[in-house]
Amino acid sequence: MKNIISNTEGSIPLPKIKNLGKKIITFLLVALVFQFILFPMPALADEAVKKAEAAKNQEAENISLNIIKTEELVIPVLPEKKTPKYKVVRTSTHTMTAYNSEAAQTDDSPCITANGFNVCEHGVEDTIAANFLKMGTKVRIPDLFGDRVFVVRDRMNARHANRVDVWFKERSAAMKFGVKVAKIEVLE
Repeated sequence: MKNIISNTEGSIPLPKIKNLGKKIITFLLVALVFQFILFPMPALADEAVKKAEAAKNQEAENISLNIIKTEELVIPVLPEKKTPKYKVVRTSTHTMTAYNSEAAQTDDSPCITANGFNVCEHGVEDTIAANFLKMGTKVRIPDLFGDRVFVVRDRMNARHANRVDVWFKERSAAMKFGVKVAKIEVLE
């Protein structure tokens, strides 16, 4: 029995499609594996951004109602050293993520940044990756790191055009940092 479509002008035979259901299911499974198992971070980052924005809105409401909530934060205090004075050129708010020198998070030379700087030998957590800033640009992230100055030495995947990725020595510190939304100050 042939599959046909009837219309006013006659009948049109339909081609047989073998195993169409199996092909569709296979395609969907492959797509799910790529989206949720191999590349879960964009979805997690979007969720974290939404939570951060909701928390920011809630905080604004609490302040307007004269309700102040505080959380205890343990921040190590480093000995004071004289830091050069910088002029803030501009500020903007961005999604912040973190990474460390693992081949799975970078490329086959995980200690070498996009501009050739060796973060492992340097050993100081003052490097960021940002596609929207020039290499060598100095920035501060006052809400998260106070007066610490970071230098743009690395790049991110092109799909993260407006994101800042902070380099940490240890994977556990990068995981603990997670995803945040914060203001950056571009310095002169």
